[in-house]
Amino acid sequence: MSILGKIFTWWNGATVTTMLFSALNGEQVGTDAQGNTYFRAKKPYPKGHPFAGRERRWVIYNGANDASRVPSEWHGWLHGAFDGVPESNLPPPRIWEADFTPNATGTSQAYRPQGALERGGKRAAATGDYEAWVPEA
Repeated sequence: MSILGKIFTWWNGATVTTMLFSALNGEQVGTDAQGNTYFRAKKPYPKGHPFAGRERRWVIYNGANDASRVPSEWHGWLHGAFDGVPESNLPPPRIWEADFTPNATGTSQAYRPQGALERGGKRAAATGDYEAWVPEA
């Protein structure tokens, strides 16, 4: 992305000001399998702040800013469920755990049920097991 894109857009990765803030006020904690980078603030929230004493944590996405791209273990860390980075708190992966799949909403890969306009709009015929409600007048 061009430098102008980094200055004026927020939906496709971090802006210049976010990257600058992260470099000056934060320390990098780790990255996940998708390349998202996680930070914590060098100083906790100040006195008088509703979160006084807690540390500030944030993510810089590798690509589009989509919260569904944050794995569950890093989501727990971001929200303060535990203090250590996820690698030190996770059990080994289970054989039945599925790999990450991106949120397909709004894309050509989105789920389109029978009868959806994108699939021709043809619905199955009614089977006769439905009886319309008629109010008693």
